[in-house]
Amino acid sequence: MSTILEPGQIEAAASSPPLLYLPPANLFTLRAARLDALAEGNALGDYLRLIAGLCRIQQSLLDQPPVAAPAETERQRLCAEHGLPPLAADSLVREGQWLAYLDALLQRYPTPASAELLAAVSALSASSAEQRKLWGIALLTGQFSAVPAALVPFLGAALQAAWSHWLLSLASTELKAGDSLCQCPACGSPPMAGVIRHRGKYNGLRYLVCSLCACEWHVVRVKCIYCEQSKGLTYFNLEDDRHAAGKAPLRAECCPGCKSYLKQIYLECDADAEALSADLASLALDLRLDQEGYQRLAPNLMLAPGGE
Repeated sequence: MSTILEPGQIEAAASSPPLLYLPPANLFTLRAARLDALAEGNALGDYLRLIAGLCRIQQSLLDQPPVAAPAETERQRLCAEHGLPPLAADSLVREGQWLAYLDALLQRYPTPASAELLAAVSALSASSAEQRKLWGIALLTGQFSAVPAALVPFLGAALQAAWSHWLLSLASTELKAGDSLCQCPACGSPPMAGVIRHRGKYNGLRYLVCSLCACEWHVVRVKCIYCEQSKGLTYFNLEDDRHAAGKAPLRAECCPGCKSYLKQIYLECDADAEALSADLASLALDLRLDQEGYQRLAPNLMLAPGGE
């Protein structure tokens, strides 16, 4: 049965923005380069360079995955049919296929120069598969305190590499919007930040970047993604002499209703900006907003809140 669209419906369909964008195949290479650039002169420079190194290993896991992506199952087909995330993190993390990516990451990680890093890698290498799975579940459910802070970047890197690989390997990319604005259509995870696009037909539109698989999905601007109200939103950014007023490439959208905030990257102000690296390089803004009474709900799987 075919559906005939009226002229007005045709125009609306033609002008509707894409629901989502998949991450580029060189996602982690881009992140690593950006982290290295942002490390210069940053108080957290050593940490940013550490994460850049992990991103390069993540890219190797994407280019040469330790295991093949799981075949499309009946569950995935049903998820797609009913508009549910086909790579549902809450179930796949328990099945443990991502552990092969963690094993490969630990094998490919060079011997750490510092005693602290060596201890973290050794502790993770000596842990059981069941313990690793419990840590992975804790990270993806926001229970960062249940994971030793030093292990978070390694576990987060393996999880991200696995889900990004699976996302790019999906036989079908016909994903549908989730029930919540802050639910990734691919894996159901929350966003890490928002990106305001700056080129082409959809210039100025906001896309949320998944904290796990890096899928980006469209959500209208000037609306709190958590409580969905638009009234009274304010925008904060770190003072920087390099940028004119209102031209900061990273600003936090703060909601007075639920007292939450979301960082947003404005590509028109910095075309090379990238969500994860921009987030980690602007942790001073998180400290400021915490002092102002706002809470952060967007996770970054490469950093334990309150961890060093």
